[in-house]
Amino acid sequence: MSTITNSQTPELGLSVLLTEKRDWIQGKSIGLITNHTGVDATLRNNYRLFAEVPECQLSAIFTPEHGLWGAVQDGIAINSKGGATSSLRDKNPLNVPVFSLYGQSMRPTANQLEGIDLLVYDMQDVGARYYTYISTMLYAMEAAADRGIAFIVTDRPNPITCNAIEGPVLESGSESFVGIHQLPIRYGLTIGELATLLKAERVPSCQLKVAWMPGYKRAMWFDDTGLPWVPPSPNMPTLTTATLYPGLCLFEGTNMSEGRGTTQPFEYIGAPWCNGEKWAEQLNDCQLPGVRFRAVVFTPAPASETTKYAKQTCQGVAIHITDRERFCPIETAVQMLSMLTTEYRDHFAFSASRFDRLAGNTWLREALSSGNSVDSIQEQWMPELQRWQEHTIQYRVYE
Repeated sequence: MSTITNSQTPELGLSVLLTEKRDWIQGKSIGLITNHTGVDATLRNNYRLFAEVPECQLSAIFTPEHGLWGAVQDGIAINSKGGATSSLRDKNPLNVPVFSLYGQSMRPTANQLEGIDLLVYDMQDVGARYYTYISTMLYAMEAAADRGIAFIVTDRPNPITCNAIEGPVLESGSESFVGIHQLPIRYGLTIGELATLLKAERVPSCQLKVAWMPGYKRAMWFDDTGLPWVPPSPNMPTLTTATLYPGLCLFEGTNMSEGRGTTQPFEYIGAPWCNGEKWAEQLNDCQLPGVRFRAVVFTPAPASETTKYAKQTCQGVAIHITDRERFCPIETAVQMLSMLTTEYRDHFAFSASRFDRLAGNTWLREALSSGNSVDSIQEQWMPELQRWQEHTIQYRVYE
């Protein structure tokens, strides 16, 4: 499906920092912001690599949502004194304190930063605005700036390419931990490029450096890079999941199951009252680009307290990407939602506050509820998307 023919694996920013940019960490006491995805091309953990550098000291590890090992389900707060993160010292000889940035505090505290003179951010993102790792990065940049601590981002690929942007730009005043800045849902930057934008627009006093990725191209999908895929969170098992996620995550703000509690999160959408065969046929009749739909029956396991319809049989659709270059996840999700508001008006419902936080506005839900056409909805976000495209040219490092 890919258009890239890549004969050379890009070099991760982590490897660049530990080799040619090693002077950036020389003599530094480091706080490492990371999780299980912080590995090099041979799958060695970054905290072990830093511990092997004699010129610096790894003094603390900070972890995002899902914890150090990516084992904690979404939305569950992690207590640094007793949760998944504190088990690091039991599993390796580093004996480094581990602090959660998704629990009692969403940002490093002054006490946690005592004695640290450099924060390094290194973990895999998925290229969608609602994924909370970018919120953790911004909060950490702000905490570093407040204390005069330098901040390094080791760049990693945007797994769903930097060549596509889609969806409404978050409205000013609608910021939340799943919408940290005025970005479109699919924003088309690497984490390093996004960090430079956030420095310019939110934290100008941040002492930011980025270790870039030699050999990386904007059009690369993650499987074009030759790098090993490590699932960034419990419900992000594959690159296909990440490709669907910018659109299908909107179903978290509805009373439809988004497939959590199954082996196909975000690939299955359904509910006990849904007619999967009828819905699949209607969606296929729309001839949306790069996607086909299949009727499916599934029973979500109770993965967490928030799993919808746990142990209940659901009907719905499985989403099959047939051409990922043409597939538009947010257009697809909006078409699906539009049909539900018409065909299942007696059953389907939005969870208004949750949906609006994800959408980054109230107008998308209101337009869908009013029966506005999908074309008119897309036309409403296109001007701001075009402005975003033009505005972010200055932050693009890769061709």
